[in-house]
Amino acid sequence: MKNKILLALIFALLSFNIKANAQAENSDSTNNASFAYAQIVGTQKFLSTKVTIQVDFGQSRGFFSDTRLRDESTGKVQSFNSMVDALNYMALDGWEFVQAYVVTVQQQNVYHYLLRKKRE
Repeated sequence: MKNKILLALIFALLSFNIKANAQAENSDSTNNASFAYAQIVGTQKFLSTKVTIQVDFGQSRGFFSDTRLRDESTGKVQSFNSMVDALNYMALDGWEFVQAYVVTVQQQNVYHYLLRKKRE
């Protein structure tokens, strides 16, 4: 029963994502929006308390593309103490928190934070 609910939730999220992408591609008003949006997705590192962040700015990407947040000077994947640590990092660049939700995949929590930034 638990697996059926999880499967239904995953399909619902995927169908919403496909619909949202289709609408964004067909809309001419997205260029005039007053905010830019991004999503950070955090997963806990294996055998660690640290969190690795992937950032989605709505860009097109390949199947094997790496969207993990990297240090600008060294190019190494950044890890954070928690999702709040990652949120504070993004806030330094002008991003503000909008919404968060958690999805459990194979007994691991995957944290999704929606952020926005005022366009200039």
